[in-house]
Parts: sequence; structure tokens; C-alpha cells
Amino acid sequence: MSRDVVFSFAYASWGTAVARGMCFSEDRMAQTLLSHPDVRRLIVAETPRSLPIKLAKDLLRPPPPFPADERASLYSPLRLRRADPAGIGAVERTFQAWDARMRRAAARRGLERPAVIATHPLIAGFAPLEWAESVTFYAFDDLAASPHLRRLRPAYEEAYRRIREQGRAVAAVAAAILERIRPTGPSAVVPNAVDPAEWAHPGPAPAWFASLPQPRLLYVGSLESRIDVEALGRAARAFPAASIALVGPLLEAAHFERLLGEPNVHLRPPAPREEVVALVAAADACLIPHRDNALTESMSPLKLYEYLSGGAPVAAGDLRPIRGISPRVAVDDDLVSAIGAALEIGRAPDAERLRFAAENSWQARQETIVEMALAPRGELSPPRSGGRSE
Repeated sequence: MSRDVVFSFAYASWGTAVARGMCFSEDRMAQTLLSHPDVRRLIVAETPRSLPIKLAKDLLRPPPPFPADERASLYSPLRLRRADPAGIGAVERTFQAWDARMRRAAARRGLERPAVIATHPLIAGFAPLEWAESVTFYAFDDLAASPHLRRLRPAYEEAYRRIREQGRAVAAVAAAILERIRPTGPSAVVPNAVDPAEWAHPGPAPAWFASLPQPRLLYVGSLESRIDVEALGRAARAFPAASIALVGPLLEAAHFERLLGEPNVHLRPPAPREEVVALVAAADACLIPHRDNALTESMSPLKLYEYLSGGAPVAAGDLRPIRGISPRVAVDDDLVSAIGAALEIGRAPDAERLRFAAENSWQARQETIVEMALAPRGELSPPRSGGRSE
């Protein structure tokens, strides 16, 4: 039976999702719902944006069009405030107002008792959503553990408490997030995944990467304090003939200053999606040099699934979300030992990597979330895992 659905981004817009290659959890959820046969009518709701900032950004770079039709539409709420407030009372008022505006938008578009899938914890926790048939929180990260959002931590923790108290459903990318929220309603662990078609035919590596001495070791992702730069420095010195390329937005430059003296470490700006695929396909090994903390324990590293879909062996620290994914992942608290083991494992043949991508597809993963969100609440099965390839 088809249902109407409202899907809300957390801290993103449709334009943001398109610009980053529709590769993150919430981006893919929007895509899944846009094409899902059981979704009758759909509203994709963007994060409330500051009107002055939106006007300025849209003037510099017009946003990409949303594929709107009689079935699907985009809702882009505006406000004067730049960021969410931090005080519990102010957060409650903010998301009660969001709730009222969203209810009116849903009514204008003819939605009837929709299922709401929210990736924003403050929406899932603070918005009443009494006009919705059901509410599912899709937790792609434990934002309460993020150092960049420290000022909102009390609000996130209160949102988790309210989600638990109201019995709302929770789909989380890692078991640690469910353990943090302790949902009393339906729940499932649904790890991140890949688009198999994106990894089917990698192009040639960019010239700058192809020219680096081998073995070429690659990290793709945000360059921030979750990365263990001391371990990377030891690895650079332990493998002086190797090249270590760190590709991504440099969010905390001071954190990486100690690597600037390592001649075989190369910091590079973010790469477009097709280049990310080509880089992984050309790497001798890929890295996940994350520190062990509350934030990394609650991650389902998207890059891990991408690395393996590209055929690269992976060297990673011993973090719970990384264990048991593939025998081509070398896990060790000592990054130097993990790199040595990964290089011994070597790259996977095409048949193996393509099979891994097919077994860990977004389509298969997120079907669990759609089933949870659309099921009549009296017919839900017990909590379960969204499945992960062993």
C-alpha cells in the first residue's frame, strides 16, 4: 500500500546534496524516496536557511533544479536566524514553528497523514508532528558527539530523550548510535553503502596521483581532528618510499601542520566524485586513520565501502564500525602495522570488488528504512539489523 512521505534533510539542501555527488546517507535517502514505488506523494524538506545568506549564495551560484512533478516537491523554509538556537526552550519554539509550517505545506500539496523520515535530530525530537502517521529518525551520525556542534549537545541529548519517550522509530548507521539513543520504538542498524553503478568503470587516475611514487596510500574525506596525524606521521617515516595522499576539505588546518614536514605526505583539495572513484581504483591501499572516540565509534565510514568497492585494501584503526566488513580490511591499533598488512593483502580483482558493491548497495540498505517508515505501526516487526556484508 502506497503512502505519502515527508523527508527532511538535517544540515543540507538539495543543492548541497547534488554538489557533493549525492553520496551521503541523507542524499541517497532522498533519491530512494523519489523513485520508490510505495511512495505516493513526497515532500523533500531542506534545512531552514537564513534568507540573507541564501540570497547571496544563490546569486553567486544558482541552485540545481529539483526534479519536481505532480508527485514530488521541494520545500525550502527560510528564516532570519543563521543557525539553530542552543537553549532547550528556544529549540522547542523553533521546531514547533517548523512543524506548523511543514503541516501547512503538506496540506497544500494534498498529503494525507504522511510518514515523516527526519535526519535532523531536533526535528525528530522536538517537532510534535501530530499530523503525521509515523515518525522515523534516520541517524546518519551521532551529532551529539561532534566537536563542531558542541554548543548544541544539550539540545541533541534532549532530542534523543524525547525520541525515546515518544517511542519514535530509529534507523541508525551504527549500533553505537542506537545504544546512545536507546529507542523504545522500532529500530534497526542500517550501515552506509555505495552505488554499484558508480564503481563499475573507474576512469584513469589524475596525473598528479599517477605520478606519485608507489606504493600510493590514499585517504579521502574531511581533514579534521578525528584523523590521527601522529599515526600518519609515523607511517610516513616508516614507509619513506611510499606516497600518502590526503584528499578533502581542510577543515582544521592547524591540526595538520605537523605533517607539513613529511616529504611524502600530500594534502590535496576535495575531488569531484568521478575523480574520487579513479583515485581509489589507482591506490595501492586506502586509509582510515581515525582516532578512537565517541564520534568515530558512532560512524559507519562511507569511505570504507567506497574503498572496497574500488578494489583497494584498507588499513584502519581497530574501531567497532570497521570490524567484520571484509577480509581486505587490515585492522590494527598501530597504523604502520595495518598498512603493512594491507599492502600484503593487495588489490581485489574486479569480480570481487563488484560483488562487494552489489552486496552493499544503497538500494538494498535503505529499503529497510522505507519499510520501517511506511509500515502501519501495529504491523512492525521487532528491532533488527539493516544487514552488513561479512
